[in-house]
Amino acid sequence: MRNRVLPPTYFLVCLVCEIGLHFAFPIRKIVAFPYSLVGIPLIILGGGLNVWADALFKKHGTTVKPHESPTALVTSGPFRLSRHPMYLGMLAILLGDAVLLGSVVTFVFPIVFVILMEAIFIPLEERDLEEIFGERYLDYWKKVRRWI
Repeated sequence: MRNRVLPPTYFLVCLVCEIGLHFAFPIRKIVAFPYSLVGIPLIILGGGLNVWADALFKKHGTTVKPHESPTALVTSGPFRLSRHPMYLGMLAILLGDAVLLGSVVTFVFPIVFVILMEAIFIPLEERDLEEIFGERYLDYWKKVRRWI
């Protein structure tokens, strides 16, 4: 059975843990003010990527849920640069938050998020897309990188 816990849940758990552990265990600050402010544009970029990609899924009438079969192959917008721009957006938010908070422990969670997406969702999604869209997806797969 496919995983019914969706990627945003993993993202939110990582974000809450990132913030919580920063305040619970402020081990060592490695990004000081004002350099930590670089995290803000990363957070905005990540949010924008997610909104843009979600809007394109809706425009094309296909699902964003990994356990459902897609009905359209979206290759425009942010999908020209990344096969998984929503995961990239979530990663940018986690990384932006880590930079903004600046402590060592916060930088663990963007890595954890990538590992989880690579292990749980991306193989499933890419297999489904190849089965459904065949050569069209494989051509896209050859041209566009997984993350960026």
